[in-house]
Amino acid sequence: MEKIWLKSYPQGVPAEIDPAQYRSLVHLLEESFEKFASRNAYVCMDTFLTYAQLDDYSKKLAAWLQSRGMQKGARVAVMMPNVLQYPIAVAAILRAGFAVVNVNPLYTPRELEHQLRDSGAEAIIILENFATTLEQVLGKTGIKHVIVANMGEMLGALKGAVVNFVVRNVKKMVPAFALPNTVGFKQALSQGARMPLAKVELNHADVAFLQYTGGTTGVSKGATLTHRNVIANVLQNDVWIQPALDKAPRVEAITIVCALPLYHIFALTACSLMGTRWGGMNILIPNPRDIPGFVKELRKYKFNMLPAVNTLYNGLLNNADFASLDFSALKISLGGGMAVQQAVNERWLKVTGCPILEAYGLSETSPGATSNPANATAFSGTIGLPIPSTEIAILDDDGLPVPQGQPGEIAIRGPQVMAGYWNNPEETAKVMTADGYFKSGDVGIMDERGYTRIVDRKKDMILVSGFNVYPNEIEGVIAGHPDVLECACIGVPDQHSGEAIKLFVVRRNPALTAEQLMDFCKTQFTAYKKPKFIEFREELPKTNVGKILRRELRDEKKAA
Repeated sequence: MEKIWLKSYPQGVPAEIDPAQYRSLVHLLEESFEKFASRNAYVCMDTFLTYAQLDDYSKKLAAWLQSRGMQKGARVAVMMPNVLQYPIAVAAILRAGFAVVNVNPLYTPRELEHQLRDSGAEAIIILENFATTLEQVLGKTGIKHVIVANMGEMLGALKGAVVNFVVRNVKKMVPAFALPNTVGFKQALSQGARMPLAKVELNHADVAFLQYTGGTTGVSKGATLTHRNVIANVLQNDVWIQPALDKAPRVEAITIVCALPLYHIFALTACSLMGTRWGGMNILIPNPRDIPGFVKELRKYKFNMLPAVNTLYNGLLNNADFASLDFSALKISLGGGMAVQQAVNERWLKVTGCPILEAYGLSETSPGATSNPANATAFSGTIGLPIPSTEIAILDDDGLPVPQGQPGEIAIRGPQVMAGYWNNPEETAKVMTADGYFKSGDVGIMDERGYTRIVDRKKDMILVSGFNVYPNEIEGVIAGHPDVLECACIGVPDQHSGEAIKLFVVRRNPALTAEQLMDFCKTQFTAYKKPKFIEFREELPKTNVGKILRRELRDEKKAA
């Protein structure tokens, strides 16, 4: 297949990258720890962590983990929000020769049990705020070692004590728990300081991360990401973003806003690993849902990169204080996780002067697969071009390429594509083609320049009287209405048309009526695309990253 997208690449961006330049992800991390030792790697609640400290702490924790007798490749779970312990834990697990299992700290006991059992995790590093969830399922899992962290312990003695007092006693954010034989995070560091760290020979095929996915589409499965997968995606993103970093004035040490959760693949790669690659500093935001607190934190720094999802950009724009921040250093606003709406991009560009660079990927692709060029100045309404060493095919239901310009399933091939779903060959076989493409489940159209536009998830498509209706199109238009804050649409059974469109709306203006919105839709859509039902809500269900969950809205309708 001709790589028509290469002719659209910005000048200087190579067609291929070489993951072989690093033996393992540990090799890449340790190179940065040494090269940028004196620089700040992370800051959280005004406390800074340098690369030298990250190197030292992770080495101690790695030695402690090795002392537990686990074998190379053992899985260690991490269940924390964006706090300083997170990057230390991830680096330590990898340096010990183990694999990281990222866990959403907001999981219910049922979800946590499934992930710990499915991954075969033998140890877990958890923030005390969520320990009560672990307590309820610990006996049903293979977990033998538990490290418990707390919010204040890395913030210095006095400040740490104050933070812990407020978190535990004022905000009551730590429910009582009783877990046997646990060790504190700082205790593990001090014990590990007296232990040797054995050098583990890791190669490209070793597992680095089990990244659980499928929460929006069904039962959660572990995408097996090898050291090669993750190295490749870091190098792909690195060369792709250079044109934005090269814009004057050149920044020596990039500052990244890390508000997306690090347990999600988007932030893990775009914030943590890319920050390490560049010797940059990540501003860790433990609770991005607190938008006023988030904006207050941003006021303290000149930041260069802000990865986010559409809903987070929208939330910031709707905060009265956000527009008064200093955006003079902002070079990259990276949008992913869900479609970026044109109305949100236009407002963001007006306020910050920096267009949202829309990219696309999945847990199964480590995650980056396509992106708009980093030197783009306008919103394209597409997910951009395949990044270096990546091929995109648009396939029909028989797995054959569709004629150019026709819709089909987006399939991705490249060094960042997962090794498969953990211990799940049946599910792996469903998504991998014989020639190594991963079938994304997203329907897209590629134009003659190699840009791909997503028209929707295969299963989110609504069939109205034989016509395909794609929710992204409907939502994108309605989100442009000045009185609409957020919206989502689903198909509901209809005796006349098979399915009808139901629209859920969170109003910006409480005076907006269903009749007014219906009149607006009449001017925007052909008859079969118009919503038949409109329901106003205070909020819409979302994933941990802020992606709107149409599935939950569909499930509500089925249960009703």
